[in-house]
Amino acid sequence: MSAAPGATGLPVRVTEAGEADRAHWQHYIGAHPEASFCHRWEWRALMADEWRHRPVYLIARRGDAVCGVLPLAHMRTRLFGSQLVSLPFCVYGGPIADDPDALAALDEAARAQAEACGAGHLEYRNRRRLHPDWPGSDLYAAFEKPLLADEQANLLAIPRKQRAMVRKGMAAGLSAAIEDADSFHPVYADNVHRHGTPAMPRSWFRALQASFGADCDVMVVRDPAGRAVSAVMSFWHRGTAMPYYAGDLPVARALAANDFKYWRLMLHALDRGCTRFDFGRSKVGTGPWHFKRNWGFEPQPLAYEYRLITRSSVPQNNPNNPRYRLLIDTWRRLPRPLVDWLGPRIVRGLG
Repeated sequence: MSAAPGATGLPVRVTEAGEADRAHWQHYIGAHPEASFCHRWEWRALMADEWRHRPVYLIARRGDAVCGVLPLAHMRTRLFGSQLVSLPFCVYGGPIADDPDALAALDEAARAQAEACGAGHLEYRNRRRLHPDWPGSDLYAAFEKPLLADEQANLLAIPRKQRAMVRKGMAAGLSAAIEDADSFHPVYADNVHRHGTPAMPRSWFRALQASFGADCDVMVVRDPAGRAVSAVMSFWHRGTAMPYYAGDLPVARALAANDFKYWRLMLHALDRGCTRFDFGRSKVGTGPWHFKRNWGFEPQPLAYEYRLITRSSVPQNNPNNPRYRLLIDTWRRLPRPLVDWLGPRIVRGLG
């Protein structure tokens, strides 16, 4: 697909990875310090099978040695047009490579792919800036910090006001247990409907659990009557807990169920031997952003980058865009059966 001279004298060759490259891909990201959970090979089939987005997984080699990878998926929808993204439905992504030559070769191959498929832009969801000359977005921040060695130390590390909320949840008689996607989805779907955005289908969460096995689980918080009031689906990667999808019912606030949920998830992470807690991304200045800060996590800006192909500006396909305000308000008022049917048809373009 493309080649560039490398520091070793051998050219860097980039090809589109197929199933025969799976083991090489997984081995490479297993050793690379900047590889995230979102670089895992399993996302490739998930993009195609669950969302009908064409995966374009680029792998760079010098000779027989892998020196970089870039997971991409081509999204084409009527509402949001054509875009090549690393990676839809993932908070992280972008290229990882051994050196600048390998990175440049991956960039060039991605540009060629974007032009070939008619994408308006190429998007990398990096954690740090790789291309200072590309347009970027400061919409999101990540929240991550170390877990301490024992339960009491972690409880005391939570700022006083939020620690009081954790204790309130304990006093309310809440319980938390590992369950499954079917228990998670009704709580999640109710939550996103109240916020005016389409919910992902139950099949998506089932597929995540089937694809990632023990590296993906669901914790459900129930009230004393046994009703699910809050839930979270988490990924587990290199000793890091990653609460990724979450939801709650309106009653959760009065019960402090969300604070209780994340506290119990921290204990679950300690039981799994984790040393870090990745609270996920949030839009800067929003309620979830403030909630995570109140838990003692400091925002770390995410360096999403865009290479504009036919577009003239960075896309703004997010709820903060004023042009979507009327749609969001209308969506909140639609009946649940309708949004449950219509939502998955819209959300595939919002990855």
